[in-house]
Amino acid sequence: MNRHCVGAFALGLAGLLAACSDGRAQDKDKKKEQASIPVEVATARIGPIEAAYRGTTTLEAENEATVTAKTGGVIEQVLVEEGERVHAGQVLARLESERLRLEVARAKAALDKLEQDYQRNASVFQRNLVSREAFERIKFELDGARAAYDLARLALREADIRAPFEGVVAQRHIKVGNTIQPGSPAFRITRMDRLQAPIYVPERDIHKLAVGQPASLSVDAWPGRIFAGRILRINPVVDAASGTVKVTVAMAEGQAELKPGMFGRIEIRYDRHDAALLIPKDAVLTEDAQYAVFVVADGRARRRAIQVGYSDERHYEVLSGLAAGEQVVVTGQARLKDDSRVEIVKADGAAGAASAADARRQG
Repeated sequence: MNRHCVGAFALGLAGLLAACSDGRAQDKDKKKEQASIPVEVATARIGPIEAAYRGTTTLEAENEATVTAKTGGVIEQVLVEEGERVHAGQVLARLESERLRLEVARAKAALDKLEQDYQRNASVFQRNLVSREAFERIKFELDGARAAYDLARLALREADIRAPFEGVVAQRHIKVGNTIQPGSPAFRITRMDRLQAPIYVPERDIHKLAVGQPASLSVDAWPGRIFAGRILRINPVVDAASGTVKVTVAMAEGQAELKPGMFGRIEIRYDRHDAALLIPKDAVLTEDAQYAVFVVADGRARRRAIQVGYSDERHYEVLSGLAAGEQVVVTGQARLKDDSRVEIVKADGAAGAASAADARRQG
């Protein structure tokens, strides 16, 4: 009898312990469910935003030419070095020209002799003392001598390699003593004050751009600097291989920091909304081309689909799904589910502050 009592007591005690353990686990789970997730939020505010096409480019010179030798010979003098500024027609280098000078002297002597013969025969021909055939032959020989003299003088002039336009010597290919052939490159001349930035725009975006629209350029060589330009021309043909259109931006003159070959990022502004609803880009979740945010209200974060419009480096314009003054999560979304309890640890109003800064810059 006593053994039965002891067994019943043991079973009852075990049940009581199990019930207490289950109760503690349930309380623990309940507290875990009620724990708030720390998040940072920003307030959706009204402000301006500009629509822009952004791309990369490599700067090119509008005028650039490889200067070649027009005649062959040995380089006698090199008169400029890389980096020097030259003017149109300036002599850059000279070939050995002694033989060419002798050719000019010989051609001049032959021309002088034929001119004398022609003058003498002209007076004789007027008196009918020489045949017309002989007189015409002298005249043709004189014309040939004049052409030979002009060619000899041209060859002598072409022994001087000259700059085709004003610019800077970007590259020198020759040295004194080199033998150069006609058509061989001698220098590369670049006009530095007229730079262009070509970009290749997808055909779906080309309708947004037009000649004359302002553009801004940033380059790694000058961090923090913005350089101005405008669209100079838009190629009327779409490249079938890439599906892009070449757009050429002319950089404003007087920006001496820019050099041909520099890599940069270009932005072409084509529209502006002055009263847009703005939120930070960090607040926006993208999935299957759909946009959403977590909106915080009454200590809970609720996922809400939104429709976006323009965007810039920091903001999205919200077209629908959100109202000014609502708070959106910018940090901590990874741990959130719809209707999660949250604790706001930082509310910085990033969208409004950025919008105010944009407004001041535009003003």
